[in-house]
Amino acid sequence: MITIKQLGYALAVDKTRHFKQAAELCSVSQSALSTAISELESQLNIQIFERDNKKVLVTPMGEQILQKARSINLQVNELYQLCQNQNAPLSYPMLLGVIPTIGPYLLPKVLPEVRKQYPDFQLTITEEESGSLLEKVRSGEIDTAIIALPYATEGLHTFTFWEEDFYVVTHRSDKLANLIEISSQELRDVPLLLLKDGHCLKDHALAACKFPATEMKQSLSGTSLNTLVQMVAGHMGATLVPEMALDQLIYDSAEIKAVHLNEPGPHRKIAFVTRLNYAGTGNIEILMALFRQQLNRSSKNVTPSIDI
Repeated sequence: MITIKQLGYALAVDKTRHFKQAAELCSVSQSALSTAISELESQLNIQIFERDNKKVLVTPMGEQILQKARSINLQVNELYQLCQNQNAPLSYPMLLGVIPTIGPYLLPKVLPEVRKQYPDFQLTITEEESGSLLEKVRSGEIDTAIIALPYATEGLHTFTFWEEDFYVVTHRSDKLANLIEISSQELRDVPLLLLKDGHCLKDHALAACKFPATEMKQSLSGTSLNTLVQMVAGHMGATLVPEMALDQLIYDSAEIKAVHLNEPGPHRKIAFVTRLNYAGTGNIEILMALFRQQLNRSSKNVTPSIDI
């Protein structure tokens, strides 16, 4: 009889493409894992993996078997989640994904309170870009992800818990630093420093300003908000930063200033994303309320014009 354990071992091999690494991932000996995989292939009368001393390949039929195994594994996990939800809130481990333009600025504000109120809650966090995280949500590799909207989330549930605007971060010597509010029109002739393609924050910033990417006077791009802010400090241009990140990005700089972007908002929304049949929605609602509370406290320290 095929077992859940065998399917889990097969999925581990598929993930690592290495039997030793898969065994370590499953906390079993390599021989035990290999035996279980061989028994699974024997029971199915199908070769799932081609292996030699250098690499592991998945056979065409093996791909179909593994696809079914992922679905089964996901349903089993949801069964456990459904039963666990009958217990105390946040008593079941959660795998959470978060994008790089949210994680470093949101998590320090909310996790201390999560730990304070739910000291036994086991939370594992992974940081990747939106597209990768949504695929992991769909496959069941993670339970939920926190992303910025708008973003294509077909076939998934979104639960918005925060809305915010962008601020223009400019060098103190720039004429923009003397303004109380900055419109997108006033940014048209400014070298606007944005994240590289692939970061949704770039798309959200352009959309907030109603700037087509092809018309931008963009001289440089960066891989992180911190890099962009340092470039602003070096007189290379201006950038757009979400309100959530202001206190961490510019609190210790005497050379830059943040001014609110005077365009209709909110400029982006922050949301949890889950599968349609995810059984842990109640826990998501608890986290949303807690996150919203902590963000409200933090936002009280942000004024329309930040003078550092």
